[in-house]
Amino acid sequence: MNSGLTAILPLLVILASLVTGIIILLLGEARQRTRWIVNVLGATLKVALVGYMGWGVYHGTTFETRFTMIGDLDFVLRADPLSFLFMSLSSVLWLITSVYAIGYMDHSTDRARFFAFFSFCITAAVGVALAGNLITFFIFYEFLTLSTYPLVVHSGTEEALKGGRTYLLYTMGGGAIFFVGMIWLYALAGSVDFAEPGTVAALPFELDRQLTLIFPLLIFGVGVKAALFPMHGWLPIAMVAPAPVSALLHAVAVVKAGAFGVARVVYHVYGLDLTEALGLLMPLAIFASITILYGSLRALTQDDLKKRLAYSTVSQVSYIILGVAILGGMSAIGGLVHLVHQGIMKITLFFCAGLFAETLHVKKVSAMHGIGKRMPWTMGAFTIGAFGMIGVPPVAGFISKWYLGLGGLETSNPWVLVVLLLSTALNAGYFLPILYVAWFKQPAEEWMDPAERDRGEAHPWMLYPTIITAVLSLWAGLFAASQWSPLSLVKGIMESLP
Repeated sequence: MNSGLTAILPLLVILASLVTGIIILLLGEARQRTRWIVNVLGATLKVALVGYMGWGVYHGTTFETRFTMIGDLDFVLRADPLSFLFMSLSSVLWLITSVYAIGYMDHSTDRARFFAFFSFCITAAVGVALAGNLITFFIFYEFLTLSTYPLVVHSGTEEALKGGRTYLLYTMGGGAIFFVGMIWLYALAGSVDFAEPGTVAALPFELDRQLTLIFPLLIFGVGVKAALFPMHGWLPIAMVAPAPVSALLHAVAVVKAGAFGVARVVYHVYGLDLTEALGLLMPLAIFASITILYGSLRALTQDDLKKRLAYSTVSQVSYIILGVAILGGMSAIGGLVHLVHQGIMKITLFFCAGLFAETLHVKKVSAMHGIGKRMPWTMGAFTIGAFGMIGVPPVAGFISKWYLGLGGLETSNPWVLVVLLLSTALNAGYFLPILYVAWFKQPAEEWMDPAERDRGEAHPWMLYPTIITAVLSLWAGLFAASQWSPLSLVKGIMESLP
């Protein structure tokens, strides 16, 4: 493969969405059709570039863009198997969500701003994935905060502005904590390159106490976006955002960037051996387990559908962190594959929540009686996503839980099975009642105005992306053994880890 292309391709992947966002801003509100075309073309180009890069990574090609910012601090974009996992999820779901958002935002105001920052958000998420060292990761991690804030407050209501302030308080606070840990680590080890995970491990034994203190600073810094307890409070409040933004926050960008950051810190900053030697993995596993159960318990009490899904995300994302924290190959596979599985399942659920709200004005679980009879395709997609979150085979979520459970047994941590069983029971407790009332209860008369009683499924621009992600959730479980499944990709990632 041409060496010039390998040096510039990571930058081109970043620019694909960044330039798309800039063009959309310049087009403004008037040229709606052109804006749609630019958005879809930009998202399609990004998927193509990421796919081409993934093919190269699979065949051992190194893609790296590097230049010096100041002193010995380099700006590094590098593709490796772990970054490709997050990149592919972000880029594919950006394309699908863009189509959904075109239909959803059709009657909204400030659409140019919305789609521009939508593009900037994905730019930041992919930048987090491609970051080749700690300073580059931090740059894109903070850019992700700034690019998602306008999306959270898009409606401009007092509730949205309050949610935005809370979001900024948490995420910028987390960024500040991460920055302190990063600077402290730089003072000890210099610039930490993810391709050289032995740098920190090679430090003198006398520095172990400092390294033990730095680790929680880095984990708490990224743990805010991962909604790790007790830093999860921003996530349910941010549900004031439009449905495409909620889907983006939960399935594609923000919480996944946090979980991905935890994996980077454990695998490529400290390394598994040092993290285990310092006794840091078990506390991380405990925090993840508490978050899994806490999020599920809070979800049980929510009548607002999006908030119930939000607390479900608090719980589900910590499966990823639990898998990373359990020192075993099986558990790590289960955690990392859930990065993809949770993404496609949760985006399906949020797409459906948006369709219920926009088509039938239904936002509460208590108002969903008989909704499956009015919107069978949408509710069918929701059912697949819900079964996946519970862990019902053959949906993708079952595969994640299966490997997490095997990992707990493999590492002589049977308590992991207890956490998984309790969590599964709680998942069923907050999803099955929704499915029951939606499919088996009679429709409520107060759903909508009399003039709207004949309305059924949503516009195809919103319905088709929802069905696609539901099918992907099934495909990832049914064909988990295939060469191109997320599970096979994650197994390759584990083989590449030092």
